[in-house]
Amino acid sequence: MDQRPEEADTATGRGQAEDHRMPAGEQLVCARCGITAAPPRPTWTCSVENGSRHYFCDDCSREHLRAIESRLDSSWW
Repeated sequence: MDQRPEEADTATGRGQAEDHRMPAGEQLVCARCGITAAPPRPTWTCSVENGSRHYFCDDCSREHLRAIESRLDSSWW
């Protein structure tokens, strides 16, 4: 019997997309410069480093674009 990838092993949750959204009431703070995002929620860059999420504002993302694309941890830039 063939199963679609999204239906595979639904008992354990495998095969389903994870929800990576932050809670609505939580405020975004840039991990580089410390600026706080004003509502509505911005589309900032999100990086997972050593298992924790880091958000970067548009200005910091643009300034360090090559390092981000090279997958360097923010401690390198």
